[in-house]
Amino acid sequence: MNLVAAAKKMGLQYVKPFYSQNGSMEDLLNGVNFGAAQATIMYPKSGSYQSLNQQLRQAFETIQLLQLQLGQDTAKSLIESSLFYLSFGKDDLINYLVDDESATSPGYNGLHFTHILVDQMINVIQNLYDANARKIVCMGILPLGCSPSVMSIRYNSSIGYKLGCENDVNLLVLEYNTRLEQRIVDLNIKMRGAQVIFCDTYRAMMEFIFHPQAYGFEDAKNACCGTGEYGGTKGCLSPDMACPRASSHVWWDLYNPTEAVNILLANSAWSGDPLPSICRPITFKALESTSY
Repeated sequence: MNLVAAAKKMGLQYVKPFYSQNGSMEDLLNGVNFGAAQATIMYPKSGSYQSLNQQLRQAFETIQLLQLQLGQDTAKSLIESSLFYLSFGKDDLINYLVDDESATSPGYNGLHFTHILVDQMINVIQNLYDANARKIVCMGILPLGCSPSVMSIRYNSSIGYKLGCENDVNLLVLEYNTRLEQRIVDLNIKMRGAQVIFCDTYRAMMEFIFHPQAYGFEDAKNACCGTGEYGGTKGCLSPDMACPRASSHVWWDLYNPTEAVNILLANSAWSGDPLPSICRPITFKALESTSY
């Protein structure tokens, strides 16, 4: 589920990216989008990526500006009532699985890598709490083992073609998601006056992938915009490459779901419909209406 779909469910106007805002109070009070097309938890190798810590620094800069403009007490109240949305980890695992040669080296412990990612996420949540954030949403990672790119790579590898998703890849995703959710459960006990919710995009996506027709989808394997096996060899270089009806596909490109899927994810996260208990322990809607 992307930030745009989530914001629409909350009735928010378009939230400008951090670097395009002019620093006006009107912009800040409407919300701030620190997101990037490619963002990693770990410090990125490429300048085209933005790390979690870089975005955290931007959030702290914004909080300091609010304190200067509004005063400490008013800024504190505003921050406590604001919702902080974190969606990270996907690009880290993609880089690890696709670009990092060590990922396929004998004896390399991929589970340890997911634990490092979770530790970093928990540190950031605690830092946000110390800055008076009280409503935090943390998204899980979708099933990358079912993505067109991974399926295309495995199709052309010595592993050979398998029906369904790549289990070894999904096991890493599940390890990250499960560990992150458990750590969030622990945080909710320790962090007084705060609520952190975990949204299980993995479970939701698997429902769409294995029961596509129940949700109006016709193709749960092939990317709408891409080339090669499963449309996963080359990404969406131009909208002209896209299939005629994106809404009939689960996957838009190499790793990302279509807008139709994002809408279903947003609806489920917001109210539990059509998929209940995607966000735990409460829904987006319940979190948004909570007072601290």
